Amino acid sequence: MDLCLLLVFGAVLFAAVAEGALQIAVPLVVVLMSLVTFIAYGLDKGASQRGAWRTSEATLHLLALFGGWPGALIAQRRFRHKTRKGDFQAVFWTTVVLNMLLLIGLAYWF
Repeated sequence: MDLCLLLVFGAVLFAAVAEGALQIAVPLVVVLMSLVTFIAYGLDKGASQRGAWRTSEATLHLLALFGGWPGALIAQRRFRHKTRKGDFQAVFWTTVVLNMLLLIGLAYWF
């Protein structure tokens, strides 16, 4: 299911660029933010296992909101991190929807 969502999102994003609705910078930002977010999740998982300083959930959510949600989704599955916390997942999926609405707004109103 997650893979399908990511594939559809990527296809729609690149189709919007091809049609001129979005600038090429938008998918590049999504890829960059996804990489940063994936790394942040990995570091947080490692810190969790070591009992070290953790990345705040608010930071993880902000990274997802600002385009890093694909990387967050992949990291959650890869590291098995934050997948069982219902409150965290509710906020995460809210950031996904808000990010998609923002992209729709960029595509159609700017």
